[in-house]
Amino acid sequence: MNNIALTADVNSKVNLVKSIANKTRGPYTPEKYGSVIIPMAIIRRFDCILADKNAAIEKILQAASKVKGMTPDKLEEMVKRSCGVPFYNAKCVSLEQLVGDSDNLNSNFLEFIAAYSPSIQRILQSLKFREEVEFMIKKGILFEVVKAFSEVDFHPFTTSPMAMGYIFEEIIRTYKANAEAGDHYTPREVIALCIDLMLSENVDSLKKEGKIIRIYDGCCGTGGMLTTAKRILTDPEEGFNIRAENIRLYGQDNNPEAYAVCQAEMLMLGDDPSYIREGNTLTEDQFPGEKFDLLITNPPFGVEWKTEKSTVEKELKQPNNRFVAGTPRVSDGQLLFLQNLLAKAEDSARVAIILNGSPLFSGDAGSGESEIRRYVLENHLLEAIIALPDQMFYNTGIYTYVWILSKKPNLRRNHKIQLIDATALYVPQTPKSLGNKRKFIDDTNRHKIVAEYTAFASSEISTIFDADDFGYTKVTMECPLYDEEGNKVIKRGVVQVDSKRRDTEIIPLKQDVDAYIKAEVLPYVPDAFPDRSKDKIGYEIPFTRYFYKYTPPRKSSDILKEIIANEEELQQTLKEVLK
Repeated sequence: MNNIALTADVNSKVNLVKSIANKTRGPYTPEKYGSVIIPMAIIRRFDCILADKNAAIEKILQAASKVKGMTPDKLEEMVKRSCGVPFYNAKCVSLEQLVGDSDNLNSNFLEFIAAYSPSIQRILQSLKFREEVEFMIKKGILFEVVKAFSEVDFHPFTTSPMAMGYIFEEIIRTYKANAEAGDHYTPREVIALCIDLMLSENVDSLKKEGKIIRIYDGCCGTGGMLTTAKRILTDPEEGFNIRAENIRLYGQDNNPEAYAVCQAEMLMLGDDPSYIREGNTLTEDQFPGEKFDLLITNPPFGVEWKTEKSTVEKELKQPNNRFVAGTPRVSDGQLLFLQNLLAKAEDSARVAIILNGSPLFSGDAGSGESEIRRYVLENHLLEAIIALPDQMFYNTGIYTYVWILSKKPNLRRNHKIQLIDATALYVPQTPKSLGNKRKFIDDTNRHKIVAEYTAFASSEISTIFDADDFGYTKVTMECPLYDEEGNKVIKRGVVQVDSKRRDTEIIPLKQDVDAYIKAEVLPYVPDAFPDRSKDKIGYEIPFTRYFYKYTPPRKSSDILKEIIANEEELQQTLKEVLK
């Protein structure tokens, strides 16, 4: 589905679901709509998937009822082998059929949700949906809600997994406040770009016959990154053609609704939902000690981790902890999620993470942020950073950056770091925006970005650096303290310093400190001297500085001509108005 058709389909179906939310007004306040809308959307998707399979499933269930020792879990396996879906509803009816018996809808719907197989039961239980159904029965609104959802077309042949992912994400974003602050659901075309960049080189180990590829996302949301990665790896046209059974998807998320949707997506696509786990990645690591081959995530931007601080610091005291490079300020935990990925990466793993601009430069020399950048750069873990256009995400218009990292040395890159400015490589989001998302990276521009990365050469939008290019020494410069007669103050043979004249110099690592001071400081402050005991090494990546293009100011004569032309046009307009 192209950009225009996909956006139109998503918008129309999201708007339809939003209109259903209004049917709960009264018994539910707007902040509670999600408690009904999210699980009902999940159920409707399941319902549509099973619609043309219920007849076959009913025969399987009838035959299985005569088998001794048959369990619901074993039944799920039988259904999966025979019908291609790893779940079922023992009632073998659709929402449309339930609505047809309106007099008994309340009792029938309770039986209906209880008749789902174990995998779906776990999802509905995590959402506490039965309590909401009983509340809707009490308030007399269940029939209207179920009837409205029975008219929503979530059938897989009309609503692709990609479109369904967008719909779920927009529903969660709309109805859950905890999905707003810092949580930016990743557009599928951005995910595809990340995957293409990860897989474009240094991946020979993934192509080995029989290799089991483990893919991990520590902030998996509704699972878009995981499912997109699998789709690309299994697509023959993408050049990998990996067997689906050789791919394992692992994810963790702290948002219960997003976690439930992700488990549902795994079920719909035939993946193991038990590998999707709920919990705070920073404090409740659900995959301790495990390693993965492809790691990709889009962590919350600029969200403080104050409540997690004590647990993170406790882990720091343990050997082989995930945060060996240190911790950033509590106001922004993005670099903790980066370290989590590195800690879980196999030696030959490929890593992609989407961050905002703060991790590039925030923090002075010696700060937590600078030390984490130092660890990444001095250990040659970073291959490239790609600046994306702004207005790419649904609920923020900020610029974002894709970091590509690898533990395995890339001989062709020879520890160099590539910066790519892809901020101009987009087309408008059509036919209209999705929230704040007004720009779209189409296939043509995605291929251009990947081509710049694989070319690994300097160009108008690509620049190559050494790790040391981003490092500097922060040197403290002192000046003598003078008495009223202009003599240096000396105590116990030591010249005293004037703290009011103290200053610092930021000296690039590639420059000799003494030579820099001699050329750049002493000509202007002849009595200054460095206190090298206070030296601090810092790292920052001032991305925009490297791609800044000077635009000369307009000539004053041109501006004057424009002013005169505007005045003449205004006078003519006034004449016509006043006659």
